[in-house]
Amino acid sequence: MPELRYMAERLTPDFGFYLRESTRVAQKQSPWQHIEVFDNALFGRVMRIDGCFMTSERDEFFYHEPMVHLPAIAHGAPRSALVVGGGDGGAAEELLKYPSMERVLLAELDADVVHMAREWLGNIHHGALDDPRLEVRLGDARALIESCTERFDQIVLDLTDPIGPALDLYTVEFYAACRRALNPGGVLSLHLGSPIHLPESMARIAASLRTAFPIVQPYLQYVPLYGTLWCMAMASCDTDPAALSAAEVDARIAAHGLKDLQLYNGAMHHALLAQPNFVRELLQRPAEPIHTGGTLQEAIDPHTLPAVTVIPG
Repeated sequence: MPELRYMAERLTPDFGFYLRESTRVAQKQSPWQHIEVFDNALFGRVMRIDGCFMTSERDEFFYHEPMVHLPAIAHGAPRSALVVGGGDGGAAEELLKYPSMERVLLAELDADVVHMAREWLGNIHHGALDDPRLEVRLGDARALIESCTERFDQIVLDLTDPIGPALDLYTVEFYAACRRALNPGGVLSLHLGSPIHLPESMARIAASLRTAFPIVQPYLQYVPLYGTLWCMAMASCDTDPAALSAAEVDARIAAHGLKDLQLYNGAMHHALLAQPNFVRELLQRPAEPIHTGGTLQEAIDPHTLPAVTVIPG
């Protein structure tokens, strides 16, 4: 009998979960991180980076649809978008479904993420990485945003967790630079993390966002591959997704001809924006915004945690 191989991710010192790896498809140590692609019976093909499960072909819509469509529909007719991170191509694929979309700039630090996604994650990007409307620009996203003279209708921050150098992309200063890169009516979305496992981290990222934008609407979605309830947020200077009725959301989806959405619709738009009382209280409590050079103590590099010992049952 072949050896069973399990891959674990730890969100905190007290919580984690595992997936069984049925087939190792590819792996590479890039100059930036360790990238793995493997098959799992439940999630299909999965990408894992530095020990964290990133996306899978069977559950990616739980993350990419709310991350992209709630702000896009709130905007109305986005014509240009910037994706920061998102080298798997899933967010770009959702953006390119809009007939109004003329250009998507994908700013990714690691060329190997894009290369491996293009080769192995076709059921996630569906060819978006080779769409003529898409430009992939490799390099540091913060430098790109701060020097960029181009303006966008939509920005999607599809980032790794706020650990190490990535923390710079969760600061007031970075969000302010993103605000300057938006056209009037422009919208920005990002993930804030788990309100269950990293509540203080989530509250501080939300506080940072509120420092840079007058309109911030957090929203919630359970993401199976992340093993928990996940919080995202939309920010803007002048566009509020809560102002749309469910009927108007459905009408805009129909007008854009968006088909085969597996999660997002008019009723879900408002369900995503609804906040349980514990999340409402968490977001209302005072929290210190994160500035450049700051720290986020709750966000721990999983590699610094003690090794897991499996005790046979």
